[in-house]
Amino acid sequence: MRQYHVLISDPLSEDGIQPLKEAYNINITQPSNWNSEDLLENIHEFDALIVRSQTQVSREVIERATNLKIIGRAGVGVDNIDMNAATEHGIIVVNAPNGNTNSAAEHTMAMLMALSRKIPQAYLALKENKWDRKRYIGVELKGKTLGIIGLGRIGAEVAYRARGQRMNIIAYDPFLTKEKAEKMGIKYGSIDDVLKVADFITVHTPLLKETKHLLNKEAFQKVKTGVQIINCARGGIIDEDALYEAILSKKVAGAALDVFEEEPFLHHKLLELPEVIATPHLGASTVEAQENVAIDVSHDIIRYFNDDTVRNPVNMPSLDNEILQKVEPYFLVSEKLGEFLIYLTDEVVEEVSITYAGELINNELSPLSRKVIKGMLKRHLGTHVNEVNALYLAEKRGIHILENKTYKKKGFSNLITVTFKTKSGTRSVAGTLLSGLGPRIVKVDHYRVDIKPEGHIIVIHHTDQPGVIGKMGSLLAKHDVNIATMQVDRSDIGGDAIMMLAVDKHVNDDVLQELLSLVEIHSVRAIDL
Repeated sequence: MRQYHVLISDPLSEDGIQPLKEAYNINITQPSNWNSEDLLENIHEFDALIVRSQTQVSREVIERATNLKIIGRAGVGVDNIDMNAATEHGIIVVNAPNGNTNSAAEHTMAMLMALSRKIPQAYLALKENKWDRKRYIGVELKGKTLGIIGLGRIGAEVAYRARGQRMNIIAYDPFLTKEKAEKMGIKYGSIDDVLKVADFITVHTPLLKETKHLLNKEAFQKVKTGVQIINCARGGIIDEDALYEAILSKKVAGAALDVFEEEPFLHHKLLELPEVIATPHLGASTVEAQENVAIDVSHDIIRYFNDDTVRNPVNMPSLDNEILQKVEPYFLVSEKLGEFLIYLTDEVVEEVSITYAGELINNELSPLSRKVIKGMLKRHLGTHVNEVNALYLAEKRGIHILENKTYKKKGFSNLITVTFKTKSGTRSVAGTLLSGLGPRIVKVDHYRVDIKPEGHIIVIHHTDQPGVIGKMGSLLAKHDVNIATMQVDRSDIGGDAIMMLAVDKHVNDDVLQELLSLVEIHSVRAIDL
């Protein structure tokens, strides 16, 4: 019977790794004092590696891990694992996305209550032999409005608990619909809606380009005076300097923070403010959470060795070589189609229809569909989305996915068309591979175009009339934005038209607003692929 050797390089709950200890075909090694050199020197001996956040699983480690088949992360984040290197070497990475959900939600509620009743401040006063009841008058949660930005697993658990405190809930999430909100007994709103009406605001989004400093100076200008802020999600979602100024100005009454842009978070001016309470990243620091994540990873390691299956993969497993050779050339264009179209879609996507045409239809197409959904979701969910879990995440968000095949290829050897359905209608984009030229977007809605799905793209809908292109070009030139390529198509003479520009740098919101001020232009989108 084959014996598998598992290295546990970070401290884990003993109860959590009990399933591994009981497995008949697994041997465990748990060194107590290995450094990075020891890991490099010995990793070739192991079939599996389990880590928390301390061990850095670099490309060098993976390249030396000649027998490694699976890496388990006892937790959610995989920032300490070189995912590209793992995938290149055929190593599956699994994590434990659900094990700390309850602990993180409970910690958020604990911070919310401590903040509202000024418990830490009152305790510190007593420690200094000060009895000052009037100074620490708090507010009740009952009847107050809690704004939740990000309604994933943890955000939803917080909403459930806050309802138990008889709070009113308003939430924003890019995949939340009004219907789903009503079923949860909460109110649906935009980010601005949340900012304007909430008495308390808690954030539960991943840290992405779009969510970095989501609560910034401009956001704090929109909030109710006296709002209180909680962040137990990711450091960087809140602009800490802006929060400091908002508290000094009395716009924000207080903040409870568990995560920070740079950790350890010491000697920061925020900690000098009496309105701020903080903990050192304790959201998942419970006995139960540490045990749960270890159990989840242990079971996935056992499943992999015994059944060749895992429940929580975070990278793409190897495909059959024959399938891979036929569909791999379309991986990039498939993902870019989903990523491109989500930039053009303002409303919640209810249905995704993926239509394959041409020779492709004779192959297994699920890898391409997964790429499309990954591209669609990753703008809001970040690196948490991958080819393996994309369909699952879409399903959990109530997104219906249709896969169609047709021989009508419309002048191309193969064509992939992606259509998003929302409450208001549909948006679509089509792409293909052009011989010698690579991936191309060849259609946006009913307009025909030809543009590479990469870099910085501006999509402009306008009225077809003389001078539009000249005005647009002059405006971009004023802001030192160079146009690399341009595509234009129209529905009819003098009617609606589309202009797609590939430019050399990111175009900021101020430039987009100037473009939109041109009377002939109806909408402008900057897309960074």
